[in-house]
Formats: sequence, structure tokens, C-alpha cells
Amino acid sequence: MEYPFAHVTNCGSKGGARFVDNLSSRCARGRSRLLVKSVAASTMAAVLLSGCASAPMTRGGSLSSYDSLTPSDGVLAKSLVRVSKDEVLAAKTVRIVPTVFSQAASPNLSTKQRVLVANAVDRSLCVGLSERFQVVTADQPADLTAHVLVTQAAPTNEVAAGASKVVSFVPMALGVPAPVPRLPIGLGSLTVEAEAQDPSGKQQAAMIWARGANSFTNSPTVSTAGDAYDLAASFGGDFSQLLVTGASPFGKAPHMPSLDKIGSSLGGKPKYAACETFGRGPGAVGMIAERVGLPPEWSDKGAPTENQ
Repeated sequence: MEYPFAHVTNCGSKGGARFVDNLSSRCARGRSRLLVKSVAASTMAAVLLSGCASAPMTRGGSLSSYDSLTPSDGVLAKSLVRVSKDEVLAAKTVRIVPTVFSQAASPNLSTKQRVLVANAVDRSLCVGLSERFQVVTADQPADLTAHVLVTQAAPTNEVAAGASKVVSFVPMALGVPAPVPRLPIGLGSLTVEAEAQDPSGKQQAAMIWARGANSFTNSPTVSTAGDAYDLAASFGGDFSQLLVTGASPFGKAPHMPSLDKIGSSLGGKPKYAACETFGRGPGAVGMIAERVGLPPEWSDKGAPTENQ
């Protein structure tokens, strides 16, 4: 007796075997791709860190409390963070106290350079906070008051930075558009601590942040303050994100900046007049200067004279 589905069963067993073989092969390829991606990510992180200056987590004593700070590191930055999410998200206005350097932060930078770096922190912070808060002037009441202290700023080796810039032009001169990593010598670093307090003086958010320049994302400029200046903007972005979102800025997918933020970053008028206290970014002039390795002191006008 011939069963009506005998041929189907027979074909199904062969097809099933082929299906299992294909599935196994696909799973193996999938595992291989995941392994390759994992290795690539690990390798990229290792490469970035291998060409990165170290930065100590120096405390300056400016925070009202160092309790409950917890590690929250990014790929390049180390940080200790504390935030009262509900209270921070309920705040609508913020005031920024101008950033200062601690006495021992960086004896190798001139007074002018320290002022420039501190102002770069404030400008970046003001632009970032404008994404959600109304930034008010020093004489106006605010839901939060943010203050920042630079506790360590290792200088950039000007000779090494100049050499890196010269080397980076060689491929272009030869007609080869290949990026050349910066020489991992004489890289600067920056360590900062910051806090946001409510009107009663209670800490609602705090961060200790440390990051060294690296050979891939920090363009060398011939200035002892070059890397500290570059990293100042990175810190301002991270601390402003802590206050804007009420959560650590690390381990999150990047978000699209507003048109106001893009315009301000390119040297345009800031969203709030209070940010004019810190001057406007050098914009296209600064980009060109950085591209050719000119010191930020040449392109950044800093804060208006009456505010210094």
C-alpha cells in the first residue's frame, strides 16, 4: 500500500536536512560576523586608548558633596556622576557661574590661556544647556546654578603637535587622501569637576570628568593650551547633557542637535543673550585655524573684554 504522503515525507526529510544545513551555515556566518564586529569594536577601542593621554581624576574641593558619585565612563572620558533626575528635569532656568582654574591645575599655561580654556568650557556649556533650559544672567533668579572648576590641565607639547601637523600634510602633498593619526607624543589632558545647585544651595547634579587627548579625534595645534581648549568643549557638551537629560551622557546614542545649537557652534548668535557673556565661537575661522594647526589663541576672541 502506498501512502499518499510518502513521497512528500521523503522529499521533506531531504529538504529538512538541507534546511538544517543552511540554517547551521547561516548561524555560523552570523556568529562569525558578530565575532568580527566584536573584535573590530574592541580593536578600535584599544587603538583609540593606545594613542590617548591619561588624565587623573583630580578633586578640587569645589563640590558641596562628593557622596554618591558613581563611575560612568565613556569610550574616551572617565567620570564620576551624581544626578537627582526628577529635580533636574523639573528645572526650567539655569545660571552659569564663570569657570575658574584651581591654583595647582596647570602651572604651565599662561593666565591668558587659562582664561581662554575656562571660557571655552562656559561657552560650550551655555550652548548645550540652551537645548532645554532658559539660560539667565548672573543677576536673575534660576532653578539651577552651575559652576565648574578645572582641577588639572596637562599642556600640549608644541613641537610634537607641529610635527604631527606636518606629517598629516604629507599624504595630501603626494595626492593620497589618507588620514594620518597624530603622533602619540606630548598629548594634553583636562580634568574638571562641576556641580548644579538649586536655589537653597543643595546639590542636584555633580560630575568629575577627566579625559586625555588622543591621536585620532583631537587635532594638534601648536599651542600648550591646544588640547585643553579642545577638551573643554567636550566637557561642556557632556555636563550640559547630564543636566538636559537628567542622566549620564555616556553609553547613549548620539542625538541630533537643534538648529540653534548648530548655528551657535558655528559662531552664530546664541539662543539666549546670557550666552553672549562668553562670546561667540570662532566658527569657520576657528575650523580653518585648527585644520592648519594654528593656536586657538589666534582665532578665538574669548569673552567680551568687559566680562573678563
